[in-house]
Amino acid sequence: MAPHTPSSPDIALDLALAVIASSDAPLLLLNSSLTIVAASRSFCRVFQFDPATVQGRALAELGAGEWNVPQLSALLRATASGFAEVQDYEMDLKRDGRDTRCLIINAHKLDYTGGTDARLILAVSDVTDARTAEKLKTDLLRDKDALLKDKAVLLQELQHRVANSLQIIASVLMQSARKVQSEETRTHLFDAHQRVMSVAALQQHLAASTVGDVTLRPYLTALCESIGASMIRDHSKLSLEADVDDSTTSADVSVSLGLIVTELVINALKHAFPNDSSGKIKVDYNSRGPNWTLSVSDTGVGMPRDAASSKPGLGTNIVQALAGQLQASIKISETHPGTMVSIAHTQIAAVHSTASAASGGHAI
Repeated sequence: MAPHTPSSPDIALDLALAVIASSDAPLLLLNSSLTIVAASRSFCRVFQFDPATVQGRALAELGAGEWNVPQLSALLRATASGFAEVQDYEMDLKRDGRDTRCLIINAHKLDYTGGTDARLILAVSDVTDARTAEKLKTDLLRDKDALLKDKAVLLQELQHRVANSLQIIASVLMQSARKVQSEETRTHLFDAHQRVMSVAALQQHLAASTVGDVTLRPYLTALCESIGASMIRDHSKLSLEADVDDSTTSADVSVSLGLIVTELVINALKHAFPNDSSGKIKVDYNSRGPNWTLSVSDTGVGMPRDAASSKPGLGTNIVQALAGQLQASIKISETHPGTMVSIAHTQIAAVHSTASAASGGHAI
């Protein structure tokens, strides 16, 4: 008798059984009547079935009937007939005494010729934990958005209170300056008033900015307009303008730059144009990578002859302290006419200075 030669359906069934037996995923092999031909060990383990009792049972009869889902059964029969294919079908597996599990089911008909009965491979994925994590993430994001909105409201309220407080302080300083008899005291009070108003202008612009980096052109332009409006009496004789590139910087750095501009402009207004003389003050800012230069120049009377021996005032000390925080250097030069004060941050120079100091040299 000639040896039996396996037919194509036999080979296909053997391959399907081998795939089911070796799979680490929950898989079922079904026939056209949705009876289980084989089940992977993973399927039995995940859904807590005895492997010996699964084979030969209808899918709808598994467990306590929790797999008896009419819509799924209809889709599987249509797939076996070649009229449909189950792709990412989602169902909730509800069992007494156990948590409901969210399952994703895919089913595919095995194609082979000569077979008298269709075979379906059904794959089951438990996405319950993933969905729970996704929902938790969504809830956290929703809570975060709510907290951010609350924070924004509180920040806006704080900004309004700060602005009001600065206006009150400025008003008190101005009233005090008008009442005192000492000219020196009056001058100090006027200086304090001007600084408070400048800080108020800074606070107002930053409050209107979005959270994050600050674009310097509108920021410094608005600051100069505010200073000019409050401190320049005759704009036909004295002008203040800003020439700023498209740089952006962090909020804390922008505050330091704004305070430096305020002090340098106030200093120029006080000393560069005596006897209501005419002229121009210009604020420049430009950057290249990490390096930047801020300068305030005027066309006034220039530096006094005894400037080197004179004692630095409050404004000078403020500028020096702020420049130190920014790790920047200060340079004062005569421009004929007038004076220019430059604040420069140069990383390359800082590296060279560090190397020079380490080797015993002297940084200029």
